[in-house]
Amino acid sequence: MHTDVLVIGGGLGGVAAALAALRAGRSVILTEEFDWLGGQLTSQAVPPDEHSWVEQFGVTASYRTLRNGIRDYYRRHYPLTEASRAAVEFNPGAGYVSRLCHEPRVALAVLESMLAPYRASRRLQVLQPYQPVAADTDGDRVTAVTVQHRDTEERLTLTAPYILDATETGELLPLTGTEYVTGFEAQGETGEPSAPAEAQPLNMQAVSYCFAVDHVDGDQVGDKPANYAFWRNYQPSFWGDRLLSWTAPNPRTLESSQRTFTPNPDDDPLAVVADQRRTGGDTNLWTFRRIAARRHFVPGAYESDICLVNWPMIDYFEGPVIDVPDAAKHLAAARELSQSVLYWLQTEAPRPDGGTGFSGLRLRGDLVGSADGLAQAPYIRESRRIKAEYTIVEQDLSVAVRGAQGAVEYDDSVGIGMYRIDLHPSTGGDNYIDVASSPFRIPLGALVPQRVENLLPANKNLGTTHITNGCYRLHPVEWNIGESAGALAAFCLDRGTAPRAVRNTPALLAEFQDRLVAQGIELAWPSVTGY
Repeated sequence: MHTDVLVIGGGLGGVAAALAALRAGRSVILTEEFDWLGGQLTSQAVPPDEHSWVEQFGVTASYRTLRNGIRDYYRRHYPLTEASRAAVEFNPGAGYVSRLCHEPRVALAVLESMLAPYRASRRLQVLQPYQPVAADTDGDRVTAVTVQHRDTEERLTLTAPYILDATETGELLPLTGTEYVTGFEAQGETGEPSAPAEAQPLNMQAVSYCFAVDHVDGDQVGDKPANYAFWRNYQPSFWGDRLLSWTAPNPRTLESSQRTFTPNPDDDPLAVVADQRRTGGDTNLWTFRRIAARRHFVPGAYESDICLVNWPMIDYFEGPVIDVPDAAKHLAAARELSQSVLYWLQTEAPRPDGGTGFSGLRLRGDLVGSADGLAQAPYIRESRRIKAEYTIVEQDLSVAVRGAQGAVEYDDSVGIGMYRIDLHPSTGGDNYIDVASSPFRIPLGALVPQRVENLLPANKNLGTTHITNGCYRLHPVEWNIGESAGALAAFCLDRGTAPRAVRNTPALLAEFQDRLVAQGIELAWPSVTGY
Protein backbone atom coordinates (compact mmCIF):
# COMPACT_ATOMS: atom_id res chain seq x y z
CA MET A 1 0.00 0.00 0.00
CA HIS A 2 1.27 3.46 -0.89
CA THR A 3 0.39 6.90 0.48
CA ASP A 4 1.79 10.43 0.70
CA VAL A 5 2.43 10.36 4.46
CA LEU A 6 2.72 7.17 6.49
CA VAL A 7 2.11 7.56 10.22
CA ILE A 8 3.08 4.56 12.33
CA GLY A 9 1.39 4.82 15.72
CA GLY A 10 -2.07 6.15 16.45
CA GLY A 11 -1.56 7.89 19.77
CA LEU A 12 -2.15 11.62 20.25
CA GLY A 13 0.92 12.54 18.22
CA GLY A 14 -0.03 10.14 15.43
CA VAL A 15 -3.62 11.38 15.18
CA ALA A 16 -2.45 15.01 15.19
CA ALA A 17 0.15 14.24 12.51
CA ALA A 18 -2.43 12.53 10.32
CA LEU A 19 -4.88 15.42 10.69
CA ALA A 20 -2.22 17.99 9.79
CA ALA A 21 -1.20 16.14 6.63
CA LEU A 22 -4.83 15.55 5.68
CA ARG A 23 -5.72 19.22 6.15
CA ALA A 24 -2.86 20.02 3.78
CA GLY A 25 -4.47 17.85 1.09
CA ARG A 26 -2.30 14.78 1.46
CA SER A 27 -3.26 11.11 1.68
CA VAL A 28 -2.38 9.28 4.88
CA ILE A 29 -2.12 5.74 6.19
CA LEU A 30 -2.28 5.63 9.99
CA THR A 31 -1.48 2.43 11.88
CA GLU A 32 -2.15 1.60 15.53
CA GLU A 33 -1.38 -1.57 17.49
CA PHE A 34 -4.16 -1.27 20.08
CA ASP A 35 -7.94 -1.27 19.69
CA TRP A 36 -8.31 2.45 20.37
CA LEU A 37 -6.68 5.45 18.77
CA GLY A 38 -5.49 8.15 21.16
CA GLY A 39 -2.61 6.60 23.10
CA GLN A 40 -2.09 8.09 26.53
CA LEU A 41 -5.50 9.79 26.47
CA THR A 42 -7.47 6.60 25.65
CA SER A 43 -5.81 3.19 25.45
CA GLN A 44 -3.41 4.15 28.27
CA ALA A 45 -6.29 5.81 30.20
CA VAL A 46 -4.36 8.87 31.41
CA PRO A 47 -6.39 12.07 31.88
CA PRO A 48 -4.65 15.02 30.21
CA ASP A 49 -1.70 16.54 32.03
CA GLU A 50 -1.79 20.20 31.02
CA HIS A 51 -0.37 23.56 32.03
CA SER A 52 -2.20 26.21 34.03
CA TRP A 53 -3.09 28.47 31.06
CA VAL A 54 -4.63 25.76 28.89
CA GLU A 55 -8.07 27.39 28.85
CA GLN A 56 -6.66 30.67 27.51
CA PHE A 57 -3.62 29.90 25.34
CA GLY A 58 -0.62 27.64 24.98
CA VAL A 59 -2.06 24.80 22.86
CA THR A 60 -2.75 24.38 19.16
CA ALA A 61 -6.14 25.18 17.65
CA SER A 62 -6.78 21.54 16.80
CA TYR A 63 -5.93 20.41 20.34
CA ARG A 64 -8.42 22.99 21.60
CA THR A 65 -10.96 21.50 19.18
CA LEU A 66 -10.36 18.13 20.83
CA ARG A 67 -10.84 19.58 24.32
CA ASN A 68 -13.96 21.48 23.32
CA GLY A 69 -15.28 18.37 21.60
CA ILE A 70 -14.94 16.35 24.80
CA ARG A 71 -16.95 18.91 26.76
CA ASP A 72 -19.56 19.16 24.00
CA TYR A 73 -19.90 15.36 23.94
CA TYR A 74 -20.83 15.37 27.61
CA ARG A 75 -23.26 18.24 27.14
CA ARG A 76 -24.99 16.48 24.23
CA HIS A 77 -25.12 12.94 25.57
CA TYR A 78 -24.80 12.86 29.36
CA PRO A 79 -27.48 13.67 31.98
CA LEU A 80 -25.73 16.67 33.49
CA THR A 81 -27.21 18.98 36.08
CA GLU A 82 -28.11 22.38 34.71
CA ALA A 83 -25.31 24.04 36.67
CA SER A 84 -22.71 21.61 35.33
CA ARG A 85 -24.02 21.87 31.78
CA ALA A 86 -23.66 25.65 31.98
CA ALA A 87 -20.12 25.59 33.38
CA VAL A 88 -17.80 27.09 30.76
CA GLU A 89 -14.78 25.14 31.99
CA PHE A 90 -16.74 21.97 32.74
CA ASN A 91 -14.48 19.30 34.26
CA PRO A 92 -16.39 15.98 34.08
CA GLY A 93 -14.37 14.26 36.79
CA ALA A 94 -13.56 17.32 38.87
CA GLY A 95 -10.11 15.82 39.25
CA TYR A 96 -7.27 17.92 40.58
CA VAL A 97 -4.68 16.80 38.03
CA SER A 98 -6.39 18.48 35.08
CA ARG A 99 -9.12 20.92 34.15
CA LEU A 100 -10.52 18.21 31.88
CA CYS A 101 -10.58 14.82 33.64
CA HIS A 102 -12.91 12.56 31.65
CA GLU A 103 -13.72 9.01 30.63
CA PRO A 104 -11.28 7.65 28.01
CA ARG A 105 -14.04 6.44 25.71
CA VAL A 106 -15.35 10.01 25.31
CA ALA A 107 -11.96 11.18 24.02
CA LEU A 108 -11.93 8.22 21.64
CA ALA A 109 -15.33 9.22 20.24
CA VAL A 110 -14.16 12.79 19.64
CA LEU A 111 -10.89 11.72 18.02
CA GLU A 112 -12.77 9.36 15.73
CA SER A 113 -15.18 12.16 14.79
CA MET A 114 -12.25 14.42 13.87
CA LEU A 115 -10.93 11.73 11.53
CA ALA A 116 -14.31 10.61 10.16
CA PRO A 117 -14.59 12.86 7.06
CA TYR A 118 -11.14 11.83 5.88
CA ARG A 119 -11.95 8.16 6.33
CA ALA A 120 -15.14 8.65 4.34
CA SER A 121 -13.26 10.30 1.47
CA ARG A 122 -10.66 7.47 1.53
CA ARG A 123 -7.84 9.98 1.90
CA LEU A 124 -7.20 8.37 5.28
CA GLN A 125 -6.81 4.65 5.81
CA VAL A 126 -6.50 3.42 9.40
CA LEU A 127 -4.95 0.01 9.96
CA GLN A 128 -5.77 -1.53 13.35
CA PRO A 129 -4.44 -3.41 15.18
CA TYR A 130 -1.11 -3.42 13.34
CA GLN A 131 2.39 -2.93 14.68
CA PRO A 132 5.67 -2.37 12.81
CA VAL A 133 7.96 -5.39 12.51
CA ALA A 134 10.45 -4.49 9.75
CA ALA A 135 11.63 -1.67 7.52
CA ASP A 136 13.59 -1.23 4.31
CA THR A 137 16.10 1.52 3.73
CA ASP A 138 18.17 2.89 0.87
CA GLY A 139 21.09 4.91 2.15
CA ASP A 140 19.71 7.74 4.27
CA ARG A 141 16.08 7.12 3.29
CA VAL A 142 13.43 4.75 4.61
CA THR A 143 11.70 3.12 1.65
CA ALA A 144 9.11 0.86 3.30
CA VAL A 145 7.69 -0.28 6.61
CA THR A 146 6.21 -3.72 7.19
CA VAL A 147 3.40 -3.96 9.73
CA GLN A 148 1.85 -7.09 11.19
CA HIS A 149 -1.68 -7.64 12.45
CA ARG A 150 -1.67 -8.26 16.18
CA ASP A 151 -4.08 -11.20 16.03
CA THR A 152 -3.87 -12.78 12.56
CA GLU A 153 -0.16 -12.04 11.92
CA GLU A 154 -1.06 -10.83 8.43
CA ARG A 155 1.69 -8.57 7.08
CA LEU A 156 1.42 -5.49 4.90
CA THR A 157 4.21 -3.49 3.25
CA LEU A 158 3.63 0.26 3.35
CA THR A 159 5.48 2.89 1.35
CA ALA A 160 5.46 6.70 1.37
CA PRO A 161 7.83 9.61 0.64
CA TYR A 162 7.58 10.59 4.32
CA ILE A 163 7.30 8.24 7.27
CA LEU A 164 6.44 9.45 10.75
CA ASP A 165 7.28 7.43 13.85
CA ALA A 166 4.43 8.16 16.25
CA THR A 167 4.84 4.96 18.27
CA GLU A 168 5.00 5.20 22.04
CA THR A 169 8.54 3.81 22.21
CA GLY A 170 10.14 4.93 18.94
CA GLU A 171 9.75 1.48 17.38
CA LEU A 172 10.85 2.59 13.91
CA LEU A 173 14.20 3.90 15.08
CA PRO A 174 15.94 0.52 15.49
CA LEU A 175 14.01 -0.99 12.57
CA THR A 176 15.28 1.73 10.21
CA GLY A 177 18.76 2.08 11.68
CA THR A 178 18.04 5.68 12.69
CA GLU A 179 20.51 6.83 15.32
CA TYR A 180 18.89 7.19 18.75
CA VAL A 181 19.51 7.27 22.48
CA THR A 182 17.73 5.79 25.48
CA GLY A 183 17.85 6.45 29.19
CA PHE A 184 20.07 8.93 31.00
CA GLU A 185 22.76 10.84 29.09
CA ALA A 186 26.02 11.72 30.85
CA GLN A 187 26.51 15.22 32.23
CA GLY A 188 29.70 15.56 30.23
CA GLU A 189 27.64 15.11 27.07
CA THR A 190 24.68 17.37 27.85
CA GLY A 191 25.93 19.70 30.59
CA GLU A 192 22.66 19.18 32.46
CA PRO A 193 22.77 19.90 36.20
CA SER A 194 20.57 16.88 36.99
CA ALA A 195 22.45 14.38 34.80
CA PRO A 196 24.78 11.68 36.17
CA ALA A 197 28.50 11.51 35.56
CA GLU A 198 28.16 8.49 33.26
CA ALA A 199 25.52 7.60 30.70
CA GLN A 200 22.89 5.09 31.83
CA PRO A 201 21.08 3.93 28.68
CA LEU A 202 18.89 1.42 30.54
CA ASN A 203 17.87 3.87 33.26
CA MET A 204 14.35 4.84 32.17
CA GLN A 205 11.23 6.16 33.84
CA ALA A 206 8.67 3.82 35.37
CA VAL A 207 5.84 2.43 33.28
CA SER A 208 2.32 2.03 34.65
CA TYR A 209 -0.84 0.07 33.89
CA CYS A 210 -3.68 2.37 34.85
CA PHE A 211 -7.19 1.25 35.76
CA ALA A 212 -10.54 2.75 36.74
CA VAL A 213 -12.63 1.96 39.82
CA ASP A 214 -15.84 3.06 41.44
CA HIS A 215 -17.12 2.27 44.95
CA VAL A 216 -20.45 0.53 45.34
CA ASP A 217 -22.30 -1.70 47.80
CA GLY A 218 -21.33 -5.34 48.17
CA ASP A 219 -18.09 -7.29 48.17
CA GLN A 220 -16.28 -6.62 44.88
CA VAL A 221 -13.01 -8.36 45.83
CA GLY A 222 -11.54 -10.52 43.09
CA ASP A 223 -8.85 -13.18 43.07
CA LYS A 224 -5.56 -12.56 44.83
CA PRO A 225 -2.73 -12.04 42.29
CA ALA A 226 -0.18 -14.86 42.24
CA ASN A 227 2.71 -12.65 43.37
CA TYR A 228 0.69 -10.45 45.70
CA ALA A 229 2.90 -11.27 48.69
CA PHE A 230 5.96 -9.92 46.86
CA TRP A 231 4.32 -6.60 46.02
CA ARG A 232 2.66 -6.33 49.43
CA ASN A 233 6.09 -6.42 51.10
CA TYR A 234 8.08 -4.54 48.44
CA GLN A 235 9.77 -1.41 49.79
CA PRO A 236 11.95 0.81 47.59
CA SER A 237 14.90 2.27 49.49
CA PHE A 238 13.75 5.86 48.94
CA TRP A 239 10.00 5.39 49.52
CA GLY A 240 9.73 5.75 53.30
CA ASP A 241 7.41 2.75 53.60
CA ARG A 242 6.18 -0.14 51.51
CA LEU A 243 5.15 0.70 47.95
CA LEU A 244 1.64 -0.49 48.82
CA SER A 245 0.91 2.10 51.48
CA TRP A 246 -0.45 5.64 51.73
CA THR A 247 3.15 6.88 51.98
CA ALA A 248 5.09 8.07 48.96
CA PRO A 249 7.77 10.67 48.23
CA ASN A 250 6.66 14.20 47.49
CA PRO A 251 7.98 14.62 43.91
CA ARG A 252 9.10 18.21 44.51
CA THR A 253 10.72 17.81 47.96
CA LEU A 254 11.44 14.03 48.01
CA GLU A 255 10.23 13.97 51.61
CA SER A 256 7.95 11.06 52.53
CA SER A 257 4.39 12.30 52.65
CA GLN A 258 1.01 10.78 53.46
CA ARG A 259 -1.78 10.48 50.94
CA THR A 260 -5.41 10.01 51.86
CA PHE A 261 -8.14 8.02 50.15
CA THR A 262 -11.81 8.84 50.63
CA PRO A 263 -14.17 7.20 48.13
CA ASN A 264 -17.13 9.31 47.11
CA PRO A 265 -16.58 12.47 49.15
CA ASP A 266 -19.66 14.64 49.02
CA ASP A 267 -17.72 17.52 47.50
CA ASP A 268 -18.97 20.15 45.07
CA PRO A 269 -17.36 19.36 41.69
CA LEU A 270 -17.90 22.92 40.48
CA ALA A 271 -15.74 24.20 43.35
CA VAL A 272 -12.70 22.16 42.29
CA VAL A 273 -9.85 24.24 40.85
CA ALA A 274 -7.22 22.17 39.05
CA ASP A 275 -4.05 24.25 38.93
CA GLN A 276 -0.66 22.59 39.15
CA ARG A 277 0.96 25.91 40.03
CA ARG A 278 -0.71 25.52 43.43
CA THR A 279 -0.35 21.78 44.01
CA GLY A 280 0.22 18.48 42.26
CA GLY A 281 -3.28 17.55 43.41
CA ASP A 282 -2.39 14.11 44.71
CA THR A 283 -3.09 14.62 48.43
CA ASN A 284 -6.40 12.76 48.20
CA LEU A 285 -5.94 9.95 45.72
CA TRP A 286 -9.67 9.56 45.05
CA THR A 287 -10.09 13.08 43.68
CA PHE A 288 -6.58 13.26 42.18
CA ARG A 289 -7.52 11.70 38.82
CA ARG A 290 -11.27 11.29 39.26
CA ILE A 291 -12.85 11.00 35.80
CA ALA A 292 -16.55 11.14 36.75
CA ALA A 293 -17.87 13.20 39.66
CA ARG A 294 -21.36 11.87 40.36
CA ARG A 295 -22.69 15.26 41.54
CA HIS A 296 -22.15 16.63 38.01
CA PHE A 297 -24.95 14.33 36.87
CA VAL A 298 -28.63 14.18 37.69
CA PRO A 299 -29.37 12.19 40.87
CA GLY A 300 -29.24 8.46 40.27
CA ALA A 301 -27.30 8.62 36.99
CA TYR A 302 -24.07 7.48 38.65
CA GLU A 303 -24.10 5.35 41.79
CA SER A 304 -20.50 6.35 42.45
CA ASP A 305 -17.74 8.66 41.32
CA ILE A 306 -15.24 6.97 39.02
CA CYS A 307 -11.58 7.21 39.93
CA LEU A 308 -8.70 6.64 37.52
CA VAL A 309 -5.78 4.96 39.30
CA ASN A 310 -2.52 6.41 38.04
CA TRP A 311 -0.81 6.81 41.39
CA PRO A 312 2.78 6.52 42.65
CA MET A 313 2.17 2.95 43.90
CA ILE A 314 1.48 1.56 40.40
CA ASP A 315 4.78 2.86 38.98
CA TYR A 316 6.84 -0.14 37.88
CA PHE A 317 10.59 0.50 37.92
CA GLU A 318 12.06 -2.95 38.46
CA GLY A 319 13.40 -3.03 34.92
CA PRO A 320 13.19 -1.26 31.53
CA VAL A 321 10.87 -2.35 28.74
CA ILE A 322 12.87 -0.90 25.82
CA ASP A 323 15.88 -2.56 24.16
CA VAL A 324 16.01 -5.47 26.62
CA PRO A 325 15.36 -9.17 25.94
CA ASP A 326 13.00 -9.53 28.92
CA ALA A 327 10.68 -6.61 28.16
CA ALA A 328 7.63 -8.91 28.13
CA LYS A 329 8.48 -10.15 31.62
CA HIS A 330 8.64 -6.61 32.96
CA LEU A 331 5.39 -5.60 31.29
CA ALA A 332 3.70 -8.64 32.81
CA ALA A 333 5.11 -7.70 36.21
CA ALA A 334 3.85 -4.14 35.79
CA ARG A 335 0.37 -5.53 35.15
CA GLU A 336 0.59 -7.69 38.23
CA LEU A 337 1.71 -4.71 40.31
CA SER A 338 -1.45 -2.84 39.30
CA GLN A 339 -3.60 -5.89 40.04
CA SER A 340 -1.89 -6.18 43.43
CA VAL A 341 -2.55 -2.53 44.20
CA LEU A 342 -6.25 -3.07 43.50
CA TYR A 343 -6.35 -6.18 45.72
CA TRP A 344 -4.55 -4.29 48.50
CA LEU A 345 -7.01 -1.42 48.21
CA GLN A 346 -9.92 -3.85 48.48
CA THR A 347 -8.56 -5.93 51.35
CA GLU A 348 -5.76 -4.33 53.36
CA ALA A 349 -5.58 -0.59 52.77
CA PRO A 350 -6.00 1.33 56.05
CA ARG A 351 -9.32 3.18 56.26
CA PRO A 352 -9.94 6.46 58.11
CA ASP A 353 -12.30 4.62 60.49
CA GLY A 354 -9.51 2.32 61.64
CA GLY A 355 -10.59 -0.66 59.55
CA THR A 356 -8.87 -2.13 56.53
CA GLY A 357 -9.87 -2.59 52.92
CA PHE A 358 -12.45 -0.99 50.67
CA SER A 359 -14.27 -4.11 49.54
CA GLY A 360 -16.75 -2.05 47.51
CA LEU A 361 -14.11 -0.93 45.03
CA ARG A 362 -15.19 -2.23 41.63
CA LEU A 363 -12.87 -2.53 38.64
CA ARG A 364 -14.31 -0.73 35.60
CA GLY A 365 -12.70 -2.43 32.63
CA ASP A 366 -15.72 -1.43 30.55
CA LEU A 367 -14.53 2.17 30.72
CA VAL A 368 -11.03 1.39 29.42
CA GLY A 369 -12.02 -1.18 26.80
CA SER A 370 -10.35 -4.25 28.25
CA ALA A 371 -11.41 -7.68 29.46
CA ASP A 372 -9.09 -7.81 32.48
CA GLY A 373 -9.91 -4.31 33.74
CA LEU A 374 -6.51 -2.72 33.20
CA ALA A 375 -5.83 -0.15 30.49
CA GLN A 376 -5.28 -1.70 27.07
CA ALA A 377 -1.75 -0.34 26.89
CA PRO A 378 0.94 0.55 29.42
CA TYR A 379 1.54 4.22 30.13
CA ILE A 380 5.01 4.69 28.63
CA ARG A 381 6.63 7.86 29.93
CA GLU A 382 9.92 7.62 28.07
CA SER A 383 10.73 6.57 24.53
CA ARG A 384 13.73 5.99 22.37
CA ARG A 385 14.77 9.45 21.15
CA ILE A 386 16.34 10.42 17.85
CA LYS A 387 19.81 11.87 17.69
CA ALA A 388 18.62 15.17 16.32
CA GLU A 389 20.10 18.24 14.69
CA TYR A 390 19.29 19.96 17.98
CA THR A 391 18.88 18.30 21.36
CA ILE A 392 16.81 20.09 24.00
CA VAL A 393 18.64 20.12 27.35
CA GLU A 394 17.69 20.98 30.91
CA GLN A 395 19.51 24.32 30.90
CA ASP A 396 17.35 25.46 27.96
CA LEU A 397 14.28 25.75 30.16
CA SER A 398 15.02 25.10 33.83
CA VAL A 399 13.82 27.98 36.03
CA ALA A 400 16.83 27.41 38.28
CA VAL A 401 19.17 27.94 35.32
CA ARG A 402 17.28 30.44 33.17
CA GLY A 403 15.65 32.52 35.89
CA ALA A 404 13.62 35.55 34.81
CA GLN A 405 14.84 35.39 31.19
CA GLY A 406 12.67 32.32 30.57
CA ALA A 407 13.38 29.40 28.26
CA VAL A 408 15.64 29.64 25.23
CA GLU A 409 13.68 31.23 22.37
CA TYR A 410 14.45 28.94 19.46
CA ASP A 411 14.21 30.77 16.13
CA ASP A 412 13.04 27.56 14.45
CA SER A 413 10.04 27.13 16.78
CA VAL A 414 7.24 24.87 15.51
CA GLY A 415 5.11 25.02 18.66
CA ILE A 416 5.08 25.57 22.39
CA GLY A 417 4.49 23.65 25.60
CA MET A 418 4.69 23.86 29.35
CA TYR A 419 5.03 21.38 32.19
CA ARG A 420 7.40 20.90 35.05
CA ILE A 421 10.33 18.60 34.33
CA ASP A 422 8.57 15.62 35.88
CA LEU A 423 10.55 12.37 36.02
CA HIS A 424 9.05 9.45 37.90
CA PRO A 425 11.25 6.92 39.74
CA SER A 426 13.39 5.05 37.26
CA THR A 427 14.83 1.65 36.57
CA GLY A 428 18.26 2.81 37.70
CA GLY A 429 17.03 3.33 41.27
CA ASP A 430 16.51 7.09 41.05
CA ASN A 431 13.81 8.84 43.02
CA TYR A 432 11.67 11.54 41.40
CA ILE A 433 13.45 14.32 39.54
CA ASP A 434 11.09 17.29 39.56
CA VAL A 435 12.40 20.64 38.32
CA ALA A 436 10.54 23.90 37.80
CA SER A 437 10.29 24.69 34.10
CA SER A 438 9.81 27.82 32.02
CA PRO A 439 7.19 27.87 29.25
CA PHE A 440 9.13 26.50 26.29
CA ARG A 441 9.19 26.23 22.52
CA ILE A 442 9.50 23.13 20.33
CA PRO A 443 12.49 23.58 18.01
CA LEU A 444 12.27 22.19 14.49
CA GLY A 445 15.84 20.98 14.95
CA ALA A 446 14.59 18.45 17.51
CA LEU A 447 12.35 16.90 14.83
CA VAL A 448 15.14 16.44 12.27
CA PRO A 449 17.33 13.32 12.58
CA GLN A 450 21.05 13.88 12.18
CA ARG A 451 21.26 11.58 9.15
CA VAL A 452 17.98 10.04 7.96
CA GLU A 453 16.14 12.29 5.51
CA ASN A 454 12.49 11.21 5.42
CA LEU A 455 11.73 9.82 8.88
CA LEU A 456 10.25 12.25 11.40
CA PRO A 457 9.44 11.79 15.11
CA ALA A 458 5.80 12.46 15.97
CA ASN A 459 5.58 11.46 19.62
CA LYS A 460 7.95 11.47 22.61
CA ASN A 461 10.81 10.34 20.36
CA LEU A 462 12.07 13.77 19.32
CA GLY A 463 15.46 15.17 20.29
CA THR A 464 15.07 15.57 24.04
CA THR A 465 17.20 14.13 26.82
CA HIS A 466 16.09 11.80 29.61
CA ILE A 467 15.55 14.95 31.67
CA THR A 468 13.76 17.22 29.20
CA ASN A 469 11.59 14.31 28.08
CA GLY A 470 9.99 14.89 31.49
CA CYS A 471 8.23 18.03 30.23
CA TYR A 472 7.93 17.30 26.50
CA ARG A 473 6.01 14.04 27.05
CA LEU A 474 2.61 15.40 28.11
CA HIS A 475 -0.61 15.34 26.12
CA PRO A 476 -0.74 18.80 24.47
CA VAL A 477 3.00 18.80 23.74
CA GLU A 478 2.84 15.37 22.12
CA TRP A 479 -0.10 16.59 20.03
CA ASN A 480 1.83 19.68 18.93
CA ILE A 481 4.90 17.60 18.06
CA GLY A 482 2.81 15.27 15.91
CA GLU A 483 0.84 18.09 14.29
CA SER A 484 4.01 19.96 13.34
CA ALA A 485 5.64 16.79 12.01
CA GLY A 486 2.61 16.03 9.83
CA ALA A 487 2.54 19.60 8.58
CA LEU A 488 6.27 19.43 7.85
CA ALA A 489 5.91 16.28 5.74
CA ALA A 490 3.11 17.88 3.72
CA PHE A 491 5.08 21.11 3.30
CA CYS A 492 8.14 19.23 2.04
CA LEU A 493 6.01 17.40 -0.50
CA ASP A 494 4.43 20.66 -1.66
CA ARG A 495 7.75 22.48 -1.99
CA GLY A 496 9.87 19.57 -3.22
CA THR A 497 12.31 20.02 -0.36
CA ALA A 498 13.49 18.16 2.75
CA PRO A 499 13.03 18.76 6.50
CA ARG A 500 16.70 19.58 6.95
CA ALA A 501 16.52 22.21 4.24
CA VAL A 502 13.41 23.76 5.78
CA ARG A 503 15.20 24.20 9.08
CA ASN A 504 18.39 25.58 7.56
CA THR A 505 16.98 27.82 4.81
CA PRO A 506 15.59 31.06 6.29
CA ALA A 507 13.04 31.67 3.53
CA LEU A 508 11.68 28.11 3.71
CA LEU A 509 11.59 28.19 7.49
CA ALA A 510 9.65 31.46 7.49
CA GLU A 511 7.19 30.10 4.94
CA PHE A 512 6.68 26.91 6.95
CA GLN A 513 6.21 28.80 10.20
CA ASP A 514 3.65 31.04 8.50
CA ARG A 515 1.76 27.92 7.46
CA LEU A 516 1.82 26.62 11.03
CA VAL A 517 0.50 29.92 12.40
CA ALA A 518 -2.28 29.88 9.81
CA GLN A 519 -3.28 26.45 11.15
CA GLY A 520 -3.51 27.77 14.70
CA ILE A 521 -0.16 26.58 16.03
CA GLU A 522 1.36 29.05 18.48
CA LEU A 523 5.12 29.52 18.08
CA ALA A 524 5.86 31.74 21.09
CA TRP A 525 4.51 32.40 24.56
CA PRO A 526 3.10 35.63 25.91
CA SER A 527 4.79 36.95 29.03
CA VAL A 528 4.14 34.27 31.65
CA THR A 529 6.34 32.83 34.39
CA GLY A 530 7.19 29.19 34.89
CA TYR A 531 6.54 27.03 37.91
